[in-house]
Amino acid sequence: MPIRTLARTALKLVAIAGMSVALLGPAAALNDSQQKTLSDVNRYFNSVKTMHGDFVQFGPDGSQTEGKFYLARPGKVRFYYNPPAKLDIIADGKSVSVKDRKLNTQDIWPLGQTPLRFLLAENINLQTESKIRNVVAESDLITVVLEDQTTFNSGMLTLIFDASTYELKQWTVTDAQGFDTSVAVYNVVSNGPTNPELFKIDYLANTRQNQGK
Repeated sequence: MPIRTLARTALKLVAIAGMSVALLGPAAALNDSQQKTLSDVNRYFNSVKTMHGDFVQFGPDGSQTEGKFYLARPGKVRFYYNPPAKLDIIADGKSVSVKDRKLNTQDIWPLGQTPLRFLLAENINLQTESKIRNVVAESDLITVVLEDQTTFNSGMLTLIFDASTYELKQWTVTDAQGFDTSVAVYNVVSNGPTNPELFKIDYLANTRQNQGK
């Protein structure tokens, strides 16, 4: 997969939800059971301020990449991609940087224009999200589907949680053409220590690179 395509694919940070949702349908009217499910997910997820672990990402073309992630809410995350991928993704609370270590380039976008904003908010309240499309509680998984209209996606964002612990397991963005990119997280440690240095973006990196040409 071309590096620019992989970079934008990485920003989608999605997981296959195994369900069909109409992209242009009206927002769902949730029943009491679904509202309670969202409340339980909110309560757990807001109790988690830091996370780190491993991830595996599947692109819409079947490509697979792996790495490690570090998250500190509000606003901060770091994704290290294992070789041969050369990407490094950082959110520092206001921006998201995608650095291509092979080409030594860096692209920066506002955090609020990426799907990461749903996962990194200081106070996550899915019950007040007006564009929820569906909530499905099964014996092992809870699936929450939201409409996502940002620079990087005009489709659906799907969050998948463990039904017993409410831990985040996967998240999904399906674009307007129906293509999915998949990320699952595992070996996750919650509320452990974190290093603030992980979330620093070098905003002058491209300037120095251009000056050296």
